[in-house]
Amino acid sequence: MIEFFFDCSSPWTYLAFHNIQPLAKELGEDISWRPILVGGIFNTVNPSVYAQREKPVPLKARYMKKDLEDWARSAGLAIKMPPTVFPVNSVKAMRGCIWLGQDMVPFATAVFETYWGADKDISQDAVLAGICNKVGIDEQKFFAGISEQSIKDQLKANTEEVVARGGFGSPTIFVGKTDMYFGNDRLPLIREALLRRKASAA
Repeated sequence: MIEFFFDCSSPWTYLAFHNIQPLAKELGEDISWRPILVGGIFNTVNPSVYAQREKPVPLKARYMKKDLEDWARSAGLAIKMPPTVFPVNSVKAMRGCIWLGQDMVPFATAVFETYWGADKDISQDAVLAGICNKVGIDEQKFFAGISEQSIKDQLKANTEEVVARGGFGSPTIFVGKTDMYFGNDRLPLIREALLRRKASAA
């Protein structure tokens, strides 16, 4: 089992979310999708992210933009970095993923593409309503669902859980509960870990 802790407001997560699905399918592995709020992680254990945003290293920032564009091209994805609204409040979108459960993938995919590809503000109800309509979700039920306390509590619990297990950002990926990987560029290592586990189980 692959556990994928993610927030749609992260560009590297956009890439990893797309790239891990064919990998899991190829190896016959299920993915447990675990929505989180990456801002909650930064506030708790990784505030250096905010300092880097306030005082970026120009050479590093320029390279990061190129790196993202290269990875997006490799994945066949459109990406605008930075988006017009960045960082973005993804709370409602991530609550929506919780509310949808394991049926969240089409919605999460559309959220990623709407924000990172189409440069639309996913914190806005009108944008989320458009995403709901695109993927066949009743928007009234969606907005009622994401306002339920149990949904809010689960998103908070997921965020606290990933920190407790050693995570410090998004995406955080676990193979076999304890083997942690961070970021889109770790997928080759995840492939190797899965193949090792399959070989040892054979």
